[in-house]
Amino acid sequence: MVIQTMWKDRLSFDDLAGLAGEKIRERIGRLQAMGCGLLRFAVPDLGAAEVLGRLAAMVSMPLVADIHFDYKIALRCLDYPIAKIRINPGNIGSRTQVEKVLSASTAKGIPIRIGVNAGSLPRDLAARIDAGELTRAEALVEAAERELAIFREFDFHDCLVSMKASSVADTIRANRLLAERTDAPLHLGVTEAGPLIAGVVRNTAALLTLLGEGVGDTIRVSLSDTMENEVIAGREILHTAAETSEWARKRQGALKRGVTIVSCPRCGRNGFDTHGFTSRWLDTLYAMDKDITIAIMGCVVNGPGESRHADLGITGAGNKVLLFRHGEVIRTINAAVADEAFREELEKL
Repeated sequence: MVIQTMWKDRLSFDDLAGLAGEKIRERIGRLQAMGCGLLRFAVPDLGAAEVLGRLAAMVSMPLVADIHFDYKIALRCLDYPIAKIRINPGNIGSRTQVEKVLSASTAKGIPIRIGVNAGSLPRDLAARIDAGELTRAEALVEAAERELAIFREFDFHDCLVSMKASSVADTIRANRLLAERTDAPLHLGVTEAGPLIAGVVRNTAALLTLLGEGVGDTIRVSLSDTMENEVIAGREILHTAAETSEWARKRQGALKRGVTIVSCPRCGRNGFDTHGFTSRWLDTLYAMDKDITIAIMGCVVNGPGESRHADLGITGAGNKVLLFRHGEVIRTINAAVADEAFREELEKL
């Protein structure tokens, strides 16, 4: 089960050079270490295709080109080591243009994702929704089936389908329906899901439902937030699916857990800045290749006792900070050196 995210900004050739380019490569490497298996980029024009092509040769992360409106952009992307092309059947152009993309993809051995969005359906399907002849979920499925039929006609089978809506119910219904009708791999996600909290809730509701029913092959948690938080949310959803669904557990096999973070919400007994510490360490911890539990607790009253299962924990009161393992205090230090001491103990695990 592969987690995907999408680059949030447009890149230029200048962004790939010098220190700026080094920072981009480092960030992509961090996303990969955190569990991202595919990184998608919007490619609005031929210039963006050239930039993405250069970047693809600079990183090991598989990169996906997201194409709208102009099939020629897809053809240009296929000249580079791109891992996948995503096209939208509602706006990519005529059947002949789709055929050209399929032919080029076949020659290069590059798969295609059929991306159907509720906001950009073919005009006739949108009109049938307005007339009450189709539900939005049914229209999403019909748009996908039309494209799959063309792909099959040209003997192109290296593809997967995504059908995304901002409605959780429409996303669930559409993917259920297509899963009943075809064995095409499905990419899951709720599009335009909103800011961090709302987006995580809505994606979790849709993805856990579908994954628990055996539907879905790759996921993206779409958020108006950072790529890192999209990947973290995706990881947690997959782990929760494996815990709650026999199918998901079998499908994912021996899913590597990585670092598990437990932290208290904070209250009036608070003696340690759990929010600030968690924020500083979140990305680093999720990028670690260790199956361990880290506890970040707010007070010394309950902290060590409530998290006795933790391989390493931290809490404090006033200017003193405690580090503990499985409930036993191992160090008492000044708050000013808490991060440094935490790193030292973390490296010992």
